[in-house]
Amino acid sequence: MTQPNTPGAELPRALTAHGGTRPRVAVVGGSLTGATCALLLLRAGFPVTVYEAAPAAAPRGGGLIGLEHPALDVLDRIGISQDEIIAHPSEMVLEVTVRDRQAIHTARRLYPGRNTTWSLLHHALTRRLPAGVLQPGHRVTGITERGGHPHLLFADDTNTPADLVVFADGRTSTGRRLLDPARQLRYAGYVAHRGHAASQLVAVKNFLRLEPGPGCQYNVAPIPGGLDWTLYLTCSAADYAHCFGAPPQRRAFALPHHVSETARALVDAHAARLLPAPHAATVHTTTVRMAAPVMDIDLPTRMVWPVGAGWAVLVGDALAPVRPHTGRGANNGIEQAAALTVALTQHHRWGADLATALDGWQRRQLDGVVAAVRQGPRLGAHLGTTQI
Repeated sequence: MTQPNTPGAELPRALTAHGGTRPRVAVVGGSLTGATCALLLLRAGFPVTVYEAAPAAAPRGGGLIGLEHPALDVLDRIGISQDEIIAHPSEMVLEVTVRDRQAIHTARRLYPGRNTTWSLLHHALTRRLPAGVLQPGHRVTGITERGGHPHLLFADDTNTPADLVVFADGRTSTGRRLLDPARQLRYAGYVAHRGHAASQLVAVKNFLRLEPGPGCQYNVAPIPGGLDWTLYLTCSAADYAHCFGAPPQRRAFALPHHVSETARALVDAHAARLLPAPHAATVHTTTVRMAAPVMDIDLPTRMVWPVGAGWAVLVGDALAPVRPHTGRGANNGIEQAAALTVALTQHHRWGADLATALDGWQRRQLDGVVAAVRQGPRLGAHLGTTQI
């Protein structure tokens, strides 16, 4: 296990029979993408440590996420079956047009995947990490070259060497700020208000999407013990700061203790005005709520940076957060982590040139990310929440 070291400390790198190295990997960020990446690399035989900024006792959570078949297959390969994380296996999506709080048209389609929740998946991932791999309370502040290798710098003035640093540290990524500082987050002008209703006041067996009119969308699906709902509403940056205590770029996730009474009242009023009565009641009776401002970002042009003789990469939301309507957030991160593991495995097992392997990984992954970033504003415009 790699622990924070004093300046200049070095660790040996293992050579394979074909002359490739087994790079030491530091993963920054212990959420879904970081934990998935660590498990894949560990199974492939790489020494890995995960550095998470939040202390072990810090509250964390999230709502419903859709996992497409490629991501589900990756999870299956690290021993996480759908039986563990999928409580309701329906593939049906019901898209309901609502006017004057009444459903006037329903379209049905099938989703090529399954729905789970952030909490279920995160627990399944982190409980499989061997003891000592996850290091909470280690906030990365910088990356530098020492002795030819990348060194991560931490807020407590310690540092640690690595051969490859994987930044999987989310929408407000420190890694992106360090490696690609010109790409800034931009607030898209609307908010995903989220909640977990403890009981089902309305019978929901599938993923249900209600569209009451321009500037609003309501998604709801069954989860263990109740319902998960998201209500998208337009909101100025000033109003967001008033409701959640900080501007969107500073508070990219509003946890339950950030949700003010003003925010609760705003959501309740919109639910009462726009949603059918049973769904409005679901919102009104939800005690624990969260929120996330919908963000955009400049298109990425690269995923890999040399640091001395080593490398640093951006994956998942650290590379490019995408709007939730695309359904690609968790899928991008999981699929990129799996492909990165393949590239590193070709290097250490068969002596493939590491720079070439990483370049190939970047070329194969980048187009899909760019497409998802571009798709988000188009979907937002269709909902009447933003202008392209």
